[in-house]
Amino acid sequence: MDVTQWIIRIALAAVFLFMGVNHFLPATARGMAAMVPPALKAHVSGKTLVRFTGVCEIAGAVGILVPATRFAAGIALVLFLIAVFPANAYAAEHPEKFGRAAFPFWPRYFAQLGLILLVLLAIV
Repeated sequence: MDVTQWIIRIALAAVFLFMGVNHFLPATARGMAAMVPPALKAHVSGKTLVRFTGVCEIAGAVGILVPATRFAAGIALVLFLIAVFPANAYAAEHPEKFGRAAFPFWPRYFAQLGLILLVLLAIV
């Protein structure tokens, strides 16, 4: 199981690092900021949330590879995946507004659950 866990950790780190860096690319960041539900934008700007979530993903990617921080980073990534799901659901509800980013709700939901399960497998 150790080798499998390391493979899962490295794959997750690569995915979260890639996704986190994307939060700082101007075109991608604008699209992500648009996906933030209006209720959240009433309290914090979409741009700020996109940058914050990018930092969270990058920190989680690094943290899941470091034995001393692995468990905390994994729990933080699970909470992160739960916290960002409303933006994904909002995009899925508005395909006319988000085009290809408006991935259908149920496949997106199951993908989020799959990521959560992989993160949990990586930290136990």
